[in-house]
Amino acid sequence: MARTDALSIITTGTTKDKLAELYGQVIEAVQKGAISEQIKNKNYSGDATSGSVEISRFANATVDALGTARTGGKGKVLANSGKVTINVDVDKEIVEEVANKDVKLHGVPGIVEMRKGNHAKRMIADLDRTFFSVAEAEGTTITTTATAIEDKADALINSVATTVNDWVDGVDRDMLVLTLSPSAYSKLRNYIDKVSLPNVNSAGEFIEMFRGVRVFSNHRQTKDAICMIDGAIGQLITTDVYDAERIPLSNDIAIELFYSRGTKAVMPDLIKILATL
Repeated sequence: MARTDALSIITTGTTKDKLAELYGQVIEAVQKGAISEQIKNKNYSGDATSGSVEISRFANATVDALGTARTGGKGKVLANSGKVTINVDVDKEIVEEVANKDVKLHGVPGIVEMRKGNHAKRMIADLDRTFFSVAEAEGTTITTTATAIEDKADALINSVATTVNDWVDGVDRDMLVLTLSPSAYSKLRNYIDKVSLPNVNSAGEFIEMFRGVRVFSNHRQTKDAICMIDGAIGQLITTDVYDAERIPLSNDIAIELFYSRGTKAVMPDLIKILATL
């Protein structure tokens, strides 16, 4: 009878509906809690569920003398010279076994309800660590002669803001993000507290602005400071809804969440790193 009860708990339509609802709450928590979700590139073409997408990066327009196109009979070809393909080819899972007696006490939705917060946090950790490992691998490390914490941070920001190449002619500061290790964040936080800068959220681990740039405290990077343009890295994710099934030759239940991801730098020239702040 215990086996029949356990199976009936899993297979009821209301249970499936509840699992789908809880799955949605996990994904929403990931979208709100992961730094990578807030600053990744979202301008892609294609369907991530197909296995890959493309992110375009068009070259700067050129300014010519009046009549150049008329004389030549054509305008300049729009060059998509920075196109990047991201393959969603890294598969991940969160699978937890639950004893049959716990299923009988709480039901599958009850157990998932208790675990959803941890599942979201572990997914956030994986996505953020991957995102910032790509940033550190693809970005350029700079040095500075500045000694004051605020001047070091400013030098890093300026190294991105003043970038000029085929695709960009400088970057406005409101398009940039600065992510700091916890120790570096504390140093900058101390400076900010002393000078009482406006637009600062003193209650949380997020400085709204530092000299026009958004700042995040991030313990999932190994370097002290990373500055990049919003959208410098693309990270595509596909997820399967929560499922629950009986483990073969057992009365126990497996709670399963599967997802796949692909992460790649789209604008590596606009990712700069300061190893020590």
